[in-house]
Amino acid sequence: MHQAYDTILIGGGPAGSTAAAILAEYGHRVLVIEREKFPRFHIGESLIPFTFGPLERIGMIPKMKASCFVKKYSVAFVQPDGRRSQPFYFFNRYDRETVAQTWQVVRSEFDQMLLDNAREKGAEVREETKVSRLLMEEGRVIGVEAVDKNGHKYEVHAPITIDCTGKEAFAANRQGWRMSDPYLNKVAVWTYYRGSKREAGIEEGTTTVAYVPDKGWFWHIPQHEDMVSVGVVAEGKYLTRGGVKDLREIFNREVEENEWIKSHLSTGESTGDYYITSEYSRHSRHCAAPGLLLAGDAFAFLDPVFSSGVMLALKSGHLAGEAVHEALLAGDLSPGRFAEYGAVLRAGVENMRKLVYAFYDPNFSFREVIKAHPEAGDQITDCLSGDVNKDYTQLWNWIREYVPLPEDLPYGAPLEMASV
Repeated sequence: MHQAYDTILIGGGPAGSTAAAILAEYGHRVLVIEREKFPRFHIGESLIPFTFGPLERIGMIPKMKASCFVKKYSVAFVQPDGRRSQPFYFFNRYDRETVAQTWQVVRSEFDQMLLDNAREKGAEVREETKVSRLLMEEGRVIGVEAVDKNGHKYEVHAPITIDCTGKEAFAANRQGWRMSDPYLNKVAVWTYYRGSKREAGIEEGTTTVAYVPDKGWFWHIPQHEDMVSVGVVAEGKYLTRGGVKDLREIFNREVEENEWIKSHLSTGESTGDYYITSEYSRHSRHCAAPGLLLAGDAFAFLDPVFSSGVMLALKSGHLAGEAVHEALLAGDLSPGRFAEYGAVLRAGVENMRKLVYAFYDPNFSFREVIKAHPEAGDQITDCLSGDVNKDYTQLWNWIREYVPLPEDLPYGAPLEMASV
């Protein structure tokens, strides 16, 4: 079976579905190859305000407004002794009808909606199909070899393939492009509670970041059907101290380290399933090679603390879709054409990365920076809300008065010649 398309997308998550929807809407022949059968479980459930733009671009806002997803208007922070900050309301900074309200999603449902939206736009989707290798010809990716659920192997060809394989990072791992962050190597253990406490009224959907003394933090994300996603993030050596490896035991021990979390989970009951993931932060040295483009987590993933993952995936899918459309029209799919795409994504990730580094520094306090420099408050809010491609030079100078910030990592430039 030899088939030809304008674009092949490996992976049907937020990045792949967004790029596919845009390209199909423009009239290109688009194939999405997805390893799983949707709906499927996935973590990364809290959207931040600047997901609005990509969702609006692909026509998802009416569907989101009609969904059962809990509306999210704010973020709050809690000290280990249970003292909770005033919620940071997005509408104090943004328009109430657009960016100021977002959602807490169940990813199995949200990702299904995105993939169905791509289908509605005209993309062909093949689920339960695994890409086994990239097809190469004279140093260029010309398509993929795929294997369906029955073990049938076949080739599909396209002038460009977009890798949206998420944490698997299909191309980056196979090409040796994957880079880890020198500091951000956290581990998360999480579960889901039904019937636990949540805030009232407009704060029902608030994301709460609850600190564990000097070691890490909990997320608390209210979802529909009376469910809450709750997990702890810290260094692996801390979570497994004393040789403890049982996930339930690790989770329950850390609950005792924050009074607010302990109180809120006291009335609920865990679903009984506990999960772990590690080595969050990773980047690809290159964003593109001949016939290949990377998007979403396959390009870069930072850290869960500010819920930037889905926003960056949607943003990269949006940018990739538009960039590939223009490249197809121009008849020029050379890697250099995607230099700006890679630079924009890298700049956004690096801005957020600086705030993440500051957050994990025990000598840093957002409150102290804003107290000394009141203008910093709006800039911090903008970056944390996902407006990551602004010039934050002044903000970084203010923060460096308190803690060091990392230099940018050298990644994201296109590779002119591919090799296998």
